[in-house]
Amino acid sequence: MARQELARFLRERRAGLTPRTVGLPTGPAPRRTPGLRREEVAELAHMSVDYYTRLEQARGPRPSPRVLDALARALRLAPAERSHLFRLAGSAAPPPGTSAARQVRPQVARMLERLPDTAAIVTDAAYGLVAWNPLAQLLLGGDLGRGTTNLARRRFLGRGRMYESSSAEEFGHIVAARLRRATERYPHDPQLAALLGELHAGSEEFRRIWAAHPVHAPGHRAKVVDHPELGRLRLNCDVLLVPEDDQEVVLVTADPGSPSARRIAELAARA
Repeated sequence: MARQELARFLRERRAGLTPRTVGLPTGPAPRRTPGLRREEVAELAHMSVDYYTRLEQARGPRPSPRVLDALARALRLAPAERSHLFRLAGSAAPPPGTSAARQVRPQVARMLERLPDTAAIVTDAAYGLVAWNPLAQLLLGGDLGRGTTNLARRRFLGRGRMYESSSAEEFGHIVAARLRRATERYPHDPQLAALLGELHAGSEEFRRIWAAHPVHAPGHRAKVVDHPELGRLRLNCDVLLVPEDDQEVVLVTADPGSPSARRIAELAARA
């Protein structure tokens, strides 16, 4: 059934395009049927006509992510349509592009501004901080706010870190797992390659964890931190995904009514 749905989607999307919309010559003679020809889609996607025809006839093998990405470009799919194509093929859609997105979407940045009592940050696929709110800057401190903070460097190289956390060991495995996923999605990203080079050269612990191929998914985490000004805090970290940009929104809170929540509220008043 999934193969049939994928074939139908490809046929319908091809029929909705014209040579003009994809930059192909139109030719003098009118076309008998609307849309692009199969050979035109195959040419745009850099694949054989026979292979593409078999996909449209639900006879082809399961296409790889690389093939699906080529089809998405050839058929001029919007982000939602591209994700739908990958779902029909039974694959997870990697973000488009060769480098990780390092700019936060305006609507995500505005969401952080609407959370005055929650410390919130946004990290890219390589754990660089791309957005934060005032409370996060006061709570997480260190080099946060300069626009150069990277949580992987903080964790393994000690750069800009302000305090120790009870979740440091677990977070190390989370960082390595996410960076491994990033290398699969962005194998030609120079900034990611440079970061991995720094971590491998500067941290034996990172090399050990990296070699173990850890697997971790984003979700709820609880930790205790020793803040230099507020003392010991019990915090909750929850992650929201921005899948289009391969980014994560991290929300840092404390249990309502707890001493940690009262201290954070005092900090929020200053922020």
